[in-house]
Amino acid sequence: MEEATYIWMNGALVPWGEARVHVLSHALHYGTAVLEGTRAFGTPEGPAVFRLDDHLERLVRSARMIGLALPYTLDELRTATLRTVAANGHPACYIRHLVSRGYGEMGIAARGCPTDVSIASWSWGALLGAGVRLMTSSWRRNDHMVVPTAAKATGPYLNSVLAKDEALRAGYDEAVLLNAAGHVSECTGANLFVVRDGLLATPPSSAGALEGITQDTVERLAADLGLRAVRQELMRSDLYAADEIFVCGTGAGIAHVASIDGRELGGGPGPVTAKLTDAYDDAVHGRDERYRHWLTPVAA
Repeated sequence: MEEATYIWMNGALVPWGEARVHVLSHALHYGTAVLEGTRAFGTPEGPAVFRLDDHLERLVRSARMIGLALPYTLDELRTATLRTVAANGHPACYIRHLVSRGYGEMGIAARGCPTDVSIASWSWGALLGAGVRLMTSSWRRNDHMVVPTAAKATGPYLNSVLAKDEALRAGYDEAVLLNAAGHVSECTGANLFVVRDGLLATPPSSAGALEGITQDTVERLAADLGLRAVRQELMRSDLYAADEIFVCGTGAGIAHVASIDGRELGGGPGPVTAKLTDAYDDAVHGRDERYRHWLTPVAA
């Protein structure tokens, strides 16, 4: 990966190579951490972070869901985020927030461990290119009765790692996971939308899907474009019957799906996907005044 200059860690900017945790940190052994992936985009007025407060609010909720004490307020985290991006001089970048249970004692309960908080930023392009080749994974999505799937927690991401590895080994770009009931949940790190007869449908959080901020963005953009979007349970066959499929997330942006389990969906993005991609690009780069409130400028 492309290293930057600084990482904000526990209240201070430290050189990239010195941002370290102890090998016996609780989160390293038991997955007791929550994260956020956020992006800053170039705008006519300089870099700005897209929907920063929404990401930070989800980070706070995730920490609360897994019982992890967060020693900073949302205002402090916002300031620290902007400070990190500015210190690294990024015109555009990916931002990773991590709140983890640190080094103090070992064992499952480990109530004596402090909470470590870090914020890193680096140059990172879209994680999925155009024309994604999807496969249905043999792994099932985490069930919300087993772990809180509404929390963006690190431990449950092993589920995504296994599915992604399976897809790559099979020659695909990405995997889509079904839940225990056989309904479509989400991809390994992105939400999924199906378009059929002009209607957009995306799985609800009850299917095990994370409530995505980009997913919400797409729904709002769709409404402003006069398109109807719903959250509803989807069967695997709904993927095969779709006119268009696209995946969306902070890391992926909006990427159209070219095939699902070897079933082709046409050469390029469909008309609905193309409209939403253009609208999203305008919103994140500050070219559409209606969505400027989603952008938090990074001061020099």
